[in-house]
Amino acid sequence: MRRNSKERKNRASGRPQRKGQEIAGRTWIFRGAHRGRVTAKNILWHELIGLKAKVIRASHPELVGIEGYVLDETRNTLTILGDRVWTVPKDVAEFEFETAAGKIRVNGINLVGRPEMRLKKRWRK
Repeated sequence: MRRNSKERKNRASGRPQRKGQEIAGRTWIFRGAHRGRVTAKNILWHELIGLKAKVIRASHPELVGIEGYVLDETRNTLTILGDRVWTVPKDVAEFEFETAAGKIRVNGINLVGRPEMRLKKRWRK
């Protein structure tokens, strides 16, 4: 490990320093076989990682227009890889996901919660 003398931080040599930067050039990993099974009815229960997403509306104006692939999903945020890596809060934004079935709009409040716990929620149809 090398020591960055100016900022006084340790850094690993030869590895990217920012989250998601190491896979920025490898978008082929998002083309899974199960991506065609996402529809407007089941997107709330489906895996979002790997889908192409765009922020349509948000309470913060700088978040509007962010688009790219979903890298990671936590309880309250989506990490989107576009021209850079963005962490977008779910509860203040409306997302548009691009799937084989077309473009699907989802309010971020419906996505709040851990991905594995969303399966147990009951949604009104």
